[in-house]
Amino acid sequence: QVRLQGSGPGLVKPSQTLSLTCSVSDASIISNYYGWNWIRQPPGKGLEWIGGIHYNGSTVISPSLESRASIFRDTSKNQFSLKLVSVIPEDTAVYYCARDSYTTGSYDYWDQGTQVTVSS
Repeated sequence: QVRLQGSGPGLVKPSQTLSLTCSVSDASIISNYYGWNWIRQPPGKGLEWIGGIHYNGSTVISPSLESRASIFRDTSKNQFSLKLVSVIPEDTAVYYCARDSYTTGSYDYWDQGTQVTVSS
């Protein structure tokens, strides 16, 4: 059973940097045909895709966040991470990491979500 577990601070001050890490079990982040993504859901709003990292290490970031977000990985730990700089209160959301299957075109595994609040 593939398992994703996100971790990171629950509270970040405005203008600071948010760092989240997703640890993956029972699947390799370098396996072909899978991508690893960050998705968030602000309070009262729908899901917003932030970006992802392919099995080959290439990344894609949403145009709305590409000036502030970066995604990278540590293959030795089978983890991938999100860094969001210069956070603002509008970045308050539940942040999810999820795997997408290139075969099915859908997200097949998610973590439980990490609540992040941006507030002074």
